[in-house]
Amino acid sequence: MEKLLPQIAFVGIVLTAPVLIAAEPTQQQIEFFEKKVRPILVNNCYACHSADTKPAGGLRLDDRNGILHGGQSGPAVVPGAPEKSLLLTRVRHEDPKRRMPKEGDPLSASQIADLTAWIQDGAAWPVEKVSTPASTAAQSYERIKARHWALQPLTDPKVPEVSRKTWPLSEVDRFILAKLEERKLAPLSDAAPLTLIRRVTYDLTGLPPTPAEIEAFLKDESGSAYARLVDRLLASPRFGERWGRHWLDVARYGESSGPSRNIPYPHAWRYRDYVINAVNRDVSYDRFIQEQVAGDLLPAATIPERDRLLIATGFLALGPKDVNQRFEERFIMDDAAEQIDTLTRSTLALTVGCARCHDHKFDPIPTADYYALAGIFTSTDDAVGVRSKMGGAGLDYYDPKMMVRLASYTPPAPTEASKELEAEIAAAKKQFDAIRDTREGLAVGPDGRPRQQEFRVKWQRLQAQLLDLTDPGARGYAVHGLREGKHPADTAVRIRGEAERLGPVAPRGFLTSITVPGAPKIDPAHSGRLELAQWLTNPQNPLTARVIVNRVWQHLFGQGIVTTVDNFGITGDQPSHPELLDYLASRFVQDGWSIKKLVRTLVLSRTYRLGSEAPAAYREIDPANRLLWRHSPRRLDAEEIRDSMLASAGRLQLQPPVGSPARDLKMVEMRDNGPDSRNIQEAADRSQVRSIYLPLLRGVTPSALAAFDPVTQTLVTGQRESTTVPTQALFLLNSTFVRRQSLSLAEQLLSQTRLNDAARIRQAYRLTLGRAPNRLEIERARKFVVEYGASYRRLPASEVQPPVAARPAVAPPRAGFGDADDMDRTEYVAIEETVQPENPQAAAWLSFVQALYASADFRFVR
Repeated sequence: MEKLLPQIAFVGIVLTAPVLIAAEPTQQQIEFFEKKVRPILVNNCYACHSADTKPAGGLRLDDRNGILHGGQSGPAVVPGAPEKSLLLTRVRHEDPKRRMPKEGDPLSASQIADLTAWIQDGAAWPVEKVSTPASTAAQSYERIKARHWALQPLTDPKVPEVSRKTWPLSEVDRFILAKLEERKLAPLSDAAPLTLIRRVTYDLTGLPPTPAEIEAFLKDESGSAYARLVDRLLASPRFGERWGRHWLDVARYGESSGPSRNIPYPHAWRYRDYVINAVNRDVSYDRFIQEQVAGDLLPAATIPERDRLLIATGFLALGPKDVNQRFEERFIMDDAAEQIDTLTRSTLALTVGCARCHDHKFDPIPTADYYALAGIFTSTDDAVGVRSKMGGAGLDYYDPKMMVRLASYTPPAPTEASKELEAEIAAAKKQFDAIRDTREGLAVGPDGRPRQQEFRVKWQRLQAQLLDLTDPGARGYAVHGLREGKHPADTAVRIRGEAERLGPVAPRGFLTSITVPGAPKIDPAHSGRLELAQWLTNPQNPLTARVIVNRVWQHLFGQGIVTTVDNFGITGDQPSHPELLDYLASRFVQDGWSIKKLVRTLVLSRTYRLGSEAPAAYREIDPANRLLWRHSPRRLDAEEIRDSMLASAGRLQLQPPVGSPARDLKMVEMRDNGPDSRNIQEAADRSQVRSIYLPLLRGVTPSALAAFDPVTQTLVTGQRESTTVPTQALFLLNSTFVRRQSLSLAEQLLSQTRLNDAARIRQAYRLTLGRAPNRLEIERARKFVVEYGASYRRLPASEVQPPVAARPAVAPPRAGFGDADDMDRTEYVAIEETVQPENPQAAAWLSFVQALYASADFRFVR
């Protein structure tokens, strides 16, 4: 009896029949296959349809999965149903142009009869035997499950007693102080109010406090001034933009597929906006995860709410895709692997992906657990709108049926234009098929390309025009997300992770190393995503609350209680304050999984308000500040640096934009040096909105962010790199963006004619560094602008007015929908805008402001 596998409609691969994993074939069936069927396939099919070739039509006939999945036309074989098997249809075809094999003699009647008998009998295929040598892995796993801290049930520790009764302001402080007292250390003094408002404003909003906000805070001497400041920042829309960016780092958010052929995701911005909105609304974290994993399966009272939940599933869909993968089964399993890695690292901080090829070497995660999760994702449509095709071009990678239609979508009524286009498309396709691969079609035309190319281009151009009229995605009513597959079922373990080597079937389920009492059972008729979301967010799951609490702590204190925020496994770090982590995680769940309440608790603690001084004696005892005896300074991240420059220059636009510059891109390959990439870069350079709203296509990093360790968009990133390297100094000295903001602020200062130079210097310091300069700084700055203006006036005219590079008079034509391998790769001249002050005085103040932007005081929060 054969076991149904899911219809795998994963990333644009739609099968019209369920895939089957056969029970182990009999010896007689194997002998028949090896003697009668395999020779037919080897001698007549492998030349065009095997792993050693670029499989014609996407069809492989050297692998059972390839035969059952089929190619572009559907499954080649339906076991037990010869009449539904395209393999037999094609070898019997009366039209010589459609009959297979294309080259050589047609199959004989006896060969066709053998193929028919083989399919009727279930399409038996030899099963690879898996050796299972004796191992102590199971015993080792049980020991780890019993001992490893992260896998133990969440506890509710008692708040410790401390000697310094008056120092703590909260229970958090008592846990910190108890550890310090064990080491006979005392916490340092509190941070100055000016330092504190800059710190908390950046941490909660990613923006500097304005001079007016600083002045109001410093004047407010009431005991509740700081708490009111925190509440105002938590209520600000800027909070969602800052903390939404933290989650987008974890979600490896990007607006294109990334590797190999870089295909834009024009509707990804909707997921970005969903995240910002959810954070600002303080959607409970358990609900937040459920919406992103299984939003399409949750109830919704209204159409807008249904749309919101569908958009949320972009979390797992918007990952990198190797659309140039020529083997469908590998594409499917690679995509499932990427989603498993993203989900488990982000929510559980476990490296489950390491169990794809073998049992995990360190953590108690057997391969069977990996494929238990994989079955959930192979039972799910990854409706991101792309499909795999090696060497595709134009719209080859776009599958409009593999997009999630919004509930608010209304199909357009057929128009005369669409009907005419459909007729033209049919005629163009017929013309292309008639000339394709013929002597006339392969003849080289005047442009150096085969003549058949112009027929293909015409056909694909007409298809694109029809999509513009009828495609829900093109009309803004479809998004990249997840939906249930048509035939959910378990999947087989892949031997050594190789997609074509099938081992035993792994029942869908969850990680056996994590004990969750009352965990839901997966309904065999569904994918299991809803049950997975419920299992992840069960209050008794020992990891989910610990992981997110640790992430929040890391963003506020510089490093997590567990420093390896994305790895709570054996190779990860041990918590510095395990009782505090469990205390916070327990309270987090009790408080309704509220991120805002957790953030408020932490920033109101006295530990958060500590100064950043670093006495030598303390550094010798605890150089990494794991005991939290001070508040560790941090460098601003790339987005904060850009946004702060715009804000101080008075140019930052706080009104969120609608959409993204990427929303107008077609889902066709985007060349690294092509016009689409250049236009996206220029749109980012011109933009004055917050950095979270910049276009973020993989491989096309906005130039204003590139120098300061922007997040990678391929893996879960709970903690970014924070480097200090020479290229950052060069950026701050030479960047057009930096000079543009410097000139803008300089011109504002000079426009205030009632101010003298000392007053302008004070204003510049307040706007850029959030503080007033001291007397020495004022004198140095006054001397600098005077001397710079004098020297600038004496420069030769050729240096004052540097030449501007010109664009090519004629841009190379866009490749359109031709063969991807024949695409025009002409590089465009990079144009750097020249920022030129109008006079020596403006030049001097520009340079002064630029020096402030380049200072450590600007780049670091203390």
